[in-house]
Amino acid sequence: MQARGLLAGGFLFLTLGGALQAGVPARLEGPVQVLKAVGPEGKGNAEASAAWKQVASAPLPVLPGLLEAMDGANDYALNWLRSAVESVEERGRKSGGKIPVAAVEEFLRDTRHHPRARRLAYEILQRAEPERARRLLPGFVKDPANELRRDAVQLLVVAAGEKVTGDRAAAVAGYREALGHAREADQIDDLAKKLGELKEKVDLQKVFGWVTRWKMVGPFDNTGGAGFSKAFPPEEKLDVAAEMDGKSGKVRWVDFESKDDYGLIDFNKPFSDLKEVTGYAMAEFWSDTARPVQLRLGCKNGWKVWVNGKLLFGRDEYHRNMEIDQYRLATELKPGRNVLLVKCCQNEQKEDWTKEWEFQLRLTDEQGTPIVSTK
Repeated sequence: MQARGLLAGGFLFLTLGGALQAGVPARLEGPVQVLKAVGPEGKGNAEASAAWKQVASAPLPVLPGLLEAMDGANDYALNWLRSAVESVEERGRKSGGKIPVAAVEEFLRDTRHHPRARRLAYEILQRAEPERARRLLPGFVKDPANELRRDAVQLLVVAAGEKVTGDRAAAVAGYREALGHAREADQIDDLAKKLGELKEKVDLQKVFGWVTRWKMVGPFDNTGGAGFSKAFPPEEKLDVAAEMDGKSGKVRWVDFESKDDYGLIDFNKPFSDLKEVTGYAMAEFWSDTARPVQLRLGCKNGWKVWVNGKLLFGRDEYHRNMEIDQYRLATELKPGRNVLLVKCCQNEQKEDWTKEWEFQLRLTDEQGTPIVSTK
């Protein structure tokens, strides 16, 4: 493989087959690793303070290497590294230095790098050469990083909005194109409203990819919040033909299909408005292949989620705000039939705003592209 050199401010960055191979000077390798070792609950912060000063004093040509150092960093380390990069950039610009824009752009174009690092590279280009950044932006409309994709989609939204009064058909086409590329919930919701104002129907269930067909059973007890940790029969043996002892008598599984645009699975509908209760919902999800997915859940009740009998996570909280994709849980689908099980607990509060006993759930890839059951 042929190596080529890219000279930026006296620093040589080797490119192999066109891919940037940046780095940091040997004197900064140790401090960078100290920053990358920062963790939760203040782990490594004391050491990071001194290391940050060394990294933040680097010359401008080191910017691409510092951006590359963000690859593989956890969220805590990313904050330290981002701050150091911004300090290097700001100090360099104020002293009249030249941003290595060609190397920064090549880093930005490489989708293998961390999404937040690539977003930071784009912001650096925006400040250094706004027109160069503007020319790049439309190309991010299918980018795997939502940090870049969102702005590119917004360009389509703005362009469509400019056509609303003069060319309705073009505006509708523009909004629908933007909707096809949008991956973030608020942007999708906004586009659906814009299309609605133009009398265009949007199938939000399909756009979001909600799991809408479930079997539900309940109520089981949750007096005093004890039901969250208690394993009721659906957790011990998942038999949809079984009759079980519920809170006030025998209970059986019932079919439920959500017609809600936002995929709400409302336990109050089959079981009525109840308090201090626990319910379960089970869905089958079919996949052609084994694949990693994100299970994305919104819920304001206590909840637990299992995939194929494996507990992913749970939160013993009640009546906080619910948002689309509020919780994102990494999991795996196996080929063929997969079983999703959700436990949803309702507490003792009586206020009107505490009546909700519901959740919404979908499966996506890392970018939020819906994955739908093949059956």
